[in-house]
Amino acid sequence: MLRRAMLNGKVVLVTGASSGIGRAIALACAEAGADVGLTYRANRAGAEATAERIRGLGRKVEVARLDVSRPEEIDALARRMKEAFGRVDTWINNAGADIVTPQADRLSRVEKLDLLIAVDLRGTMFASWTAVELMQGQPDGGSIINMSWDHVTQGMEGENPGLYAAVKGGVLGFSKSLARRVAPRIRVNVLAPGWIETAFGEGAEPEWKRRVAESIPLRRWGRPEDVAGAAVFLASDAASYLTGQTIMVNGGDVM
Repeated sequence: MLRRAMLNGKVVLVTGASSGIGRAIALACAEAGADVGLTYRANRAGAEATAERIRGLGRKVEVARLDVSRPEEIDALARRMKEAFGRVDTWINNAGADIVTPQADRLSRVEKLDLLIAVDLRGTMFASWTAVELMQGQPDGGSIINMSWDHVTQGMEGENPGLYAAVKGGVLGFSKSLARRVAPRIRVNVLAPGWIETAFGEGAEPEWKRRVAESIPLRRWGRPEDVAGAAVFLASDAASYLTGQTIMVNGGDVM
């Protein structure tokens, strides 16, 4: 019952909420009592399906198309959220680039790096700066949640993991610096998921997935809902004394 009421009266914005972790976060925030703004880049049908479920919970929802690599679109999103809700209490930067699914195999190393920098790093920075500008004008400030990766602290073998660790490590460092700059009125925290059953996990080879699960102390892959639970906590007043912190949602794989 507590979790269901943790965000009563709050407004939460989730970027990249048409599927996977973003969808789970948006739904969990609505279930916890928040009105929700959500964005998508290409999967409009997925975003609308998420919005319909949120409306079914009796919450207000705003859906917007967003390319987070374009600062002008982020500025327009902030204006739209203010018009729709009057404020944003928590801005969650979940939108990220795909470099690991089969659809991304055609990209070269340089193309993958450029895409990750444009979306995951620069996009998170642009959106965080915009969120700060919006929240500084709000009586109660607000909070920002950015998405990193648990393995940035220890690395992982492979070209794609190397690219991902470099960019998500940048998100982690930026978020800690921003947390110091905008305190005490705005909190900035980070979620660092590990092996989560998203599109990448669903398409992976079963035997490899089994070995990964066995290597994790909690002996299973994470679910998007596991990340969503941590997001609800960080967005709530229960986390009001947390800023500059990272929660690794990974079953203990990296400690």
